[in-house]
Amino acid sequence: MFKNLRRTECTILLCVATILLLAECRRVKQPRCPASCTCTKDNALCENIRSVPHSFPPDVFSLSFLKSGFTEITGGSFLHSPALHLLLFTANTFDSIDEDAFLGLPHLEYLFIENNKIASISQYAFRGLKAVIHLSLAYNNLGTLPKDVFKGMDALVKVDLKGNNLECDCKLKWLVEWMHTTNAMVDQIPCSGPPLFQGKLINDLVPESFDCITAEFASYQPLMFESISVESFTFGMDTFVVFAQPFTGTCSFLEWDHVETVFRTYDSIQSTSTVVCKPMVIDNQLFIFVAQLFGGSHIYKRDISANKFIKIQDIDILKIRKPNDIETFLIDGESFFVIADSSKAGYTTVYKWNGYGFYSHQSLHLWYRDTDVEYLEISGKPHLILASSSQRPVVYQWSKSLKQFDRRTDIPEMEDVFAVKHFKVKSELFICLTRFIGDSKVMRWDGAMFKEVQTMPSRGSMVFQPVSIGNWQYAILGSDYSLTQVYQWDLKRGQFVHFQDLNIQAPRAFSLVSIDNRKFLLASSFRGKTQIYEHLMIDLSNN
Repeated sequence: MFKNLRRTECTILLCVATILLLAECRRVKQPRCPASCTCTKDNALCENIRSVPHSFPPDVFSLSFLKSGFTEITGGSFLHSPALHLLLFTANTFDSIDEDAFLGLPHLEYLFIENNKIASISQYAFRGLKAVIHLSLAYNNLGTLPKDVFKGMDALVKVDLKGNNLECDCKLKWLVEWMHTTNAMVDQIPCSGPPLFQGKLINDLVPESFDCITAEFASYQPLMFESISVESFTFGMDTFVVFAQPFTGTCSFLEWDHVETVFRTYDSIQSTSTVVCKPMVIDNQLFIFVAQLFGGSHIYKRDISANKFIKIQDIDILKIRKPNDIETFLIDGESFFVIADSSKAGYTTVYKWNGYGFYSHQSLHLWYRDTDVEYLEISGKPHLILASSSQRPVVYQWSKSLKQFDRRTDIPEMEDVFAVKHFKVKSELFICLTRFIGDSKVMRWDGAMFKEVQTMPSRGSMVFQPVSIGNWQYAILGSDYSLTQVYQWDLKRGQFVHFQDLNIQAPRAFSLVSIDNRKFLLASSFRGKTQIYEHLMIDLSNN
């Protein structure tokens, strides 16, 4: 019995010792006030510290950092202080706030980050701060704020951003949208830029104040052949493109693969030294005019039953010696095409469809070495402009009574123009004139004459192609010696401004194709890969 009593006493003493040891462990593990910080019952102030301490006494309700030397607030810096209701940073040197910097603070209501040197904030810096009602980022070096940085902070009542140099550009469009939907009050903030909004209050802006949609031509599909011309056309509800390949003497037809979303081979026409493959649809029949430097030029028709192209006609070899361009057009419901002949003894000739074939309708002039022909309407009347290596561009007007073209005028001070292309901006007519060496020009029709609007330096340019995509008007100036320049029309200036550079070797022609709500720019290359670019829309407000 005595032994049992002694055993019981030992057990009791062991239990008491264990309890005392556990109590001591708990007491030892309680966080103390970090060095360089001053703590009271529920407040802590840290001054001149080099890093954010990882723990504070559990009763600390508010925490302040003053004149500290750390460079950033890293993610999870306050995971060990979940009881905080107020957090303040002032006169510190850190310049960035990392994502999830304030994670683990479910009770935080007041966050003041003022008079610091903050230049950047992570998009997810304030993630998890659902209880914050007052946020201040005043008097820092913020030029912008990442999109939706306040997302999830639904309890916000006040946001203070004054004293920053905010650029009211597309990157801050989201903030304007947020300010129009939030219940939080935002102090008046002047814009430091851009010039359009400089000095205005961001509070007075509306989302419609911003023009944030831009675009680019992005490389989409290279084609492993050289080409000198490209045309797009629609036939039988499908869209096709055709390239003239002079070295292989081929008209190469491509179609769009809706499954693989690439252009694939459809068919071809074999010829000799091909320079132009021009399509024209008449009464649901597809004709291809194939211009060749040697061996004459020909007309092919698509035989639907045999699913191939068949030659139906030769083009008068005595008139067409050295074809350089073909244009197709309709006048009063009748179908025509015209071939520009660049030979000394050639005739630039208009051909007309008579229901069975094409016959020579009019020879415009001879022995002028015409390099390009452009069909357009001026004041609602059909016209042709011929570019020539031996004279200034000549403008012809269609005579209804004579049913042929009469010479109207020429374009002064524009000798040695290689090609002419036209476009319209808000019903005003413009032309792009290409020069190989010298200055290519943009001109506007003033009612009586084409007048110069803009000059672009040309270095080996053989194509100056206007391209219209929706409300966007571009002009692409090719070059054999440098990058190809893409220009975009500026409505306010009434001129083209530089938009983008494209790296294409010896470009000769461009064509726009619209398929499956996508826009593609096809670029023929005389000494390299033929290129296909996609026109992509970019929203600058999605930073």
